[in-house]
Amino acid sequence: MASPTHTSSADAPSTDTSCCSPAATSTPDTSTTDVSRGVQEYYGATLSSSADLRTDACCDASSVPQALRPLLARIHPEVLSRYYGCGLVVPPLLEGLRVLDLGCGSGRDVYLLAQLVGASGAVVGVDMTPEQLAVARRHQQHHAEQFGFANVEFLEGRIEQLDQLPLEPGSFDLVISNCVVNLSADKLAVLNGVRRLLKSGGEFFFADVYADRRVPEALRHDPVLYGECLSGALYWNDFLRLARQAGFADPRLVSDRPLEITDPELAARTGAIRFFSATYRLFHLPELEDACEDHGQAVIYRGTIAEHPHALPFDKHHWIEAGKVFPVCGNTFRMLEGSRLAPHFSFIGDFSRHYGLFEGCGTALPFDGPAAATSATSGACC
Repeated sequence: MASPTHTSSADAPSTDTSCCSPAATSTPDTSTTDVSRGVQEYYGATLSSSADLRTDACCDASSVPQALRPLLARIHPEVLSRYYGCGLVVPPLLEGLRVLDLGCGSGRDVYLLAQLVGASGAVVGVDMTPEQLAVARRHQQHHAEQFGFANVEFLEGRIEQLDQLPLEPGSFDLVISNCVVNLSADKLAVLNGVRRLLKSGGEFFFADVYADRRVPEALRHDPVLYGECLSGALYWNDFLRLARQAGFADPRLVSDRPLEITDPELAARTGAIRFFSATYRLFHLPELEDACEDHGQAVIYRGTIAEHPHALPFDKHHWIEAGKVFPVCGNTFRMLEGSRLAPHFSFIGDFSRHYGLFEGCGTALPFDGPAAATSATSGACC
């Protein structure tokens, strides 16, 4: 996340914003206001740059693709120094899109995406931390001169209260967030707000921190662990339940990496809990089912996306080679056919037949351990 500009998640500093059990859907003792104040103080006053962070949870450790490095080089140094993201939220095919960045902070991702959507697109950043927004706004003219056009806007507000901002429902092609949702005290409200703002076929493409279990109540009230994006992290399965409750029936994991807590004091507090940085994509498509069903369908990727001429890494389990007939479940078929990706595919089959559950769907921990392979597999649907 660029900055914990808001704290929104159905379970304040907790990972139980799940929708499967009463514990998951209930509101924690810590109020949304208290959580917001704590996050504002941590990112507005306690931290002066990314070097002040005590873990790598809210700091991007992934390598930046070569093609994006020149774009980052055009972003003002002060904006870059106040970046606290945990992943890279740059899906392909962005030209001309209208994009919303939740928890934009000092604006690094906004200014990066502004170059990718181009003069015909627009990027809106939302954050609740005045200090971070001041940095972002201070350099708007600088970036307009660098890019040759002005297509960004910054709004102050909370990501769990998107309906209170001057944003039209169904007006965004893409919503992104970089390590912010875990800082929210009402995660379900965030997801509901995102779905309301997305166009049909649009997607929420975001990086965040997750835990392999529900974080204990005592840790959820630890201001440092919360500010470091750890104790507000959702148990991964609770996140999936919340996403489905908000209308995103089939969340897709794009990538993940285990987080190492190198600070001995913080490591002692978190104990055996394992944390992961993970990127998900959630499509706003009402027709999606709650399981991967087999309708005998397939797709052929045409290899026409410039960054991916040989294969498209759609998600962690879909490495779709160009020119090859690739069997898919009904949900994947709909995601590809009903989104901006459609022109780059040929589609085989319809929904007139049903062959049961698509093979390969599982319910185990989806993240890789430190020694696990990270490449996507082909031929499996989910």
